[in-house]
Formats: sequence, C-alpha cells, structure tokens
Amino acid sequence: MAIHPQAGIKADPRDLVNIPRLMADYFTIRPDMDNPACHVVFGTSGHRGVSSKSSFNEAHIMAISQAVAEYRLGENIRGPLYIGMDSHALSEAAFVTALEVLAANDVDVIVQSGLSYTPTPVVSHAILSHNRSLSNDDSRRADGIIITPSHNPPEYGGFKYNPPTGGPADTSTTKWIQNRANDLLRNQNKDVKRVVLDAGKKHPRISFVDYIAPYVADLKNIIDMDAIASSGIHLGVNPLGGSTLDFWDAIASHYHLNMTNTQPYLDATFCFMTRDHDGKIRMDCSSPYAMASLIQMKSDFDLAFACDPDGDRHGIVTSSGLMNPNHYLAVMIEYLYTTRDRWPSNLKVGKTLVSSALIDRVAAGIGREVCEVPVGFKWFVDGLFSKSIGFGGEESAGASFLRFDANVWSTDKDGMIPCLLAAEMTAKTGKDPYARHQEHVRKYGEPAYGRIETPADARVRKFLGSLTPDMVQTDTLAGEKITQVLTNAPGNQAPIGGLKICAPSGWFAVRPSGTEDIYKIYAESFKGAEHLAAIQQQAVEIVNDMTKREAL
Repeated sequence: MAIHPQAGIKADPRDLVNIPRLMADYFTIRPDMDNPACHVVFGTSGHRGVSSKSSFNEAHIMAISQAVAEYRLGENIRGPLYIGMDSHALSEAAFVTALEVLAANDVDVIVQSGLSYTPTPVVSHAILSHNRSLSNDDSRRADGIIITPSHNPPEYGGFKYNPPTGGPADTSTTKWIQNRANDLLRNQNKDVKRVVLDAGKKHPRISFVDYIAPYVADLKNIIDMDAIASSGIHLGVNPLGGSTLDFWDAIASHYHLNMTNTQPYLDATFCFMTRDHDGKIRMDCSSPYAMASLIQMKSDFDLAFACDPDGDRHGIVTSSGLMNPNHYLAVMIEYLYTTRDRWPSNLKVGKTLVSSALIDRVAAGIGREVCEVPVGFKWFVDGLFSKSIGFGGEESAGASFLRFDANVWSTDKDGMIPCLLAAEMTAKTGKDPYARHQEHVRKYGEPAYGRIETPADARVRKFLGSLTPDMVQTDTLAGEKITQVLTNAPGNQAPIGGLKICAPSGWFAVRPSGTEDIYKIYAESFKGAEHLAAIQQQAVEIVNDMTKREAL
C-alpha cells in the first residue's frame, strides 16, 4: 500500500473541508434514486455518505428516521429512544432532522443536555440500563440512534440504529430499514411525518438528560478506577476532536486521575489532525499516521490513548509507540480472563475472522474457547447480551467486555473502557500493554499482519460475496498444507460474505466491501514478512483465478 507523502503531517488550511458548503449541500441536494450511489445502504453497522455526493442529505435522514419509527411500531418498541451524535459537521444537521421526524411519529426521544455530543457506547449503556428489568417482549423497551460516520473524514455523515439489545442492529433489521427508507425516497418522502422544532420551546416528545454522570459513575463496576488513581500514573488522552471530550474530563475529575487532555477543543474541520496513510484526514485512532501528534508525546506520559469521534474505537500509546490493535486485543483477553475472578469458566472469547490468530493462541494458553464470527460488531451483540462471551473484539480496534460481576456493560464497541483497562493493568502489574505483548511474542510467536485493498466493480464484489469452498483449486498456502477453507464463520456458522483459507503458520481472508468499490484481502503469518508476502501473493492469484473462471 503506497503511503501518501504528507501522511502524518497536518493538512494545509486551504485543503480543509468547506463546512458552509457541506451544510448547504445537505439541505439543497436531492438524491437521484435512479443512481444506486444515492440509495440508503447499511454496511456492517450503519449508513454513511457525503452530502456533496448525494449520499447523505436531508432527504436520506428523513427517510431513515421515518423507517426507524415504523420499525419500532412493528416490533412493539414503545419505550424511549436514546439518541446521540458525534462532532462531524453533518451530524449536527442530521440530528435535528431525525428529531423532527421522530417527534412527529410520537417517539419519546432522550437527548443529551445542552445538545452536546454522546459517544456510541454511552447510548448502548443507556439502552441496556433502561431495559435491565424489562422482558424481551415488553413494549416499554428502549432503543437508540447514533448520528455518526465513526472515524471517517470530516465531510462524511453517518446514521446507526441500535435495537433494545443495545448494540448494532442485525442484518435483517438494517435490511428492513434500508429498504423502507429507499421506498420512501422513491416516493419523494411524501409519507414522512415531520414537525418543525422551535429551539426556544420544549417539545413534549423530547427530554433532556445527563448522559455523562451515570456512565462515568458506573465505570467502577468494570474498571478498577481506584487502582489507577492511587498509582498516580500520568495518563495522556486525545479525544481526536470527538464526542468523548467531555467524558474524559468528567472521568478524570470524578476519579481523581492524573490525566492530561492533549486535545481539549473541537473543530468540525478536524484541522488539528495529521493526515492518514492515504493523505486524507481520518480520525482513526489505530493509525500511526492519524495518531502522529499523540505518538510524538509518548515520552510525556506513562501511558496515552485516544478514541475516534463517536468513541467506539481505541488507540493505545506506550513508550514504544502506538500498539497494533490485534496485539492489544490479545493483551486485553489474557488480562481480563485471568483477573476477573467472578467471570464463569465457560465464558468464550469473541473475535472476528480477520482478527489475528495470536488471539487463538493466547485463548488456548489460558484455556478459553474462541467464538469466531464474521466481520462486524453486530455479531457479538447476542453473545455479550446473553453473557456467553466475556469479550468481543475486532481487528479495527473495537471491543467491549463484561463487568466485574459478568453482567453486560455495552453491546456496542466501547473505546473508553479498553483505554482505561490499559491504565488498570499498568497500574496494578507495573507492565504496560506493550510489555505484555512482548511476553506473548516470546511465548506464542510474532505475527506479521497486512491488508490489501483492490478496486472491484459491483459484479466482482457480488461474486466474491458468494464464494464456496469448492472454488479453491489448491491444497497448499505459501508452502503449507491448507487446514481450513471457510465461507461460514466457525463460531456461529453465519456466512462470511467471502472466503478464509487457513494453514498452520498463516491464513488469508477475502471480503468485498459493502460500501466501497473495493475488495479487501487480510493476511497473517507467524513466519515473518517474507512468508506474509507469499501468502498475500497467492491470495491475489487465487482471487484472480476464481474471478476469471466466473467471467468465462
């Protein structure tokens, strides 16, 4: 993957997104429903788009919000809807649009006091807290919406729906909402209900609450906050201009932490960010290029960390630099399953099929079964909700885990608790996460991991999403006997939407993107960089061979 010459460097002010134009496009551009690029499309979690590209406009949010309101009625969900937004510019506009549609549909909406920003995991935590004493068919159940494009560039907007289980909606739910929204758009939103909100007047369907205090106070039930405070370790945090800003300040104050906020202000252009690997401004807390500013300060702190704009991803910086997300997932798993004494012995470890095999080796070393699922955190929701898995994590730096007492905390990714867990393990053991990873390398081997992205049209992506094991016409991978060819995840037998091939020392997986005109090849080797390159080369050859045969 070519690295942009300005990766890791702040953008020239002349290159920053034009916020007034972005907002004008949101309100004035009407999507052309004869163009598939203008349709509502839910990927692994939600719908994302750009107003200037006719993929995230007022019409889209009106339609999606109306579809959510109708879905709630059909599912007999009549409790409050907890709604949050992140600090992307389009989130502000979409938030108001959604409120006006939901209120017109008689949905009781819960909003952060002061119309401030609310992280994804806080919405999940609020939903689960409300529903804790309710049965799964009680009409008083709550659900939620988060207006966010996650870590995507400043010009993006996004919309996620979380049902009463608290986490990302499953495929059947998002498909229903997506299809209904597109039907509404084709009919020019004539069936959308909407009221005009007056900022100076209260609406009976909209209530304001403090999301911050309950979440912060509850942290002591999942993280040993006293141990962090009493250790006095100096922590650095960078909210990356996102929705966790007020939460980190409240956490530091409430628990008397020695914490410095290195980015204590917001700007919708995200002008303080350094460019990512491809030269774009992207608030990816797992990227060493996007995280360059915090990495440069690594010697100023005992430990530092960051979250993306909606707070569902984590980035951990030690004295050795930014940790690879896969490596930290394995560190968290070993630490949690060996220190949480009230966790049952049969709790499984949740991982996605493109996460590192180091996790499998660590889990085997502590005697825990792995539940491997397709890509997307939605596949962990049932396991966390039912408390059959203690931890769910994906290679893109998203994770959540159970409380000390093995009850559910969140069923969506929570970027703040992995950061605080890094502080806990450092405070209580004297070893930071990187030192613990080095112990894993000595014990289990050192993984080399990589990802390749290749342009692909809709026909190729559709084909790659429907592969079968018999299409693979080789029995070796980079010189080793193939042990598994998977098109269904072994943990839940759900379709991968692609293919994974495994050998004793390495593996690769191919998946078409659900939102971009590309496919991705993930690969890993425990024999070093040369072996990884051999796996990647053969993976490309296998994919090319299958697509050529399909074309014939």
